[in-house]
Amino acid sequence: MSIVRYVDEITNLQAEILKTLANPRRLEILHVLTHGPIEVRHLAAQIGASQPNVSQHLGVLRAAGVVDAERDGREVRYRLSDPDVMVACGVMRGVLERRLRRLGEAATAARESGDTLLPTR
Repeated sequence: MSIVRYVDEITNLQAEILKTLANPRRLEILHVLTHGPIEVRHLAAQIGASQPNVSQHLGVLRAAGVVDAERDGREVRYRLSDPDVMVACGVMRGVLERRLRRLGEAATAARESGDTLLPTR
């Protein structure tokens, strides 16, 4: 009997969003957008990046549906499409902080006991 395995469409979409978010500059942009809509030039100044670079990242985020753009005269303001994106980012950040804390505690315990973390041959 063969087992049919498939990946549903939501899983594919989730993978695409996660690939989009797998960029430190894009995460930095999203953190700024948690404070509300902002024009590209102000966003670029706030994170210390060039306006073309920020625009390029915003284009990727917009194509993925993570941010929305709204025109205000000659300016374009960007905002989060759904604030829960940052809830998901916060959950992952918490997972990573706990992991780092456990690794630090293990390293401290190993030092105190005289063990090394390096594998023995």
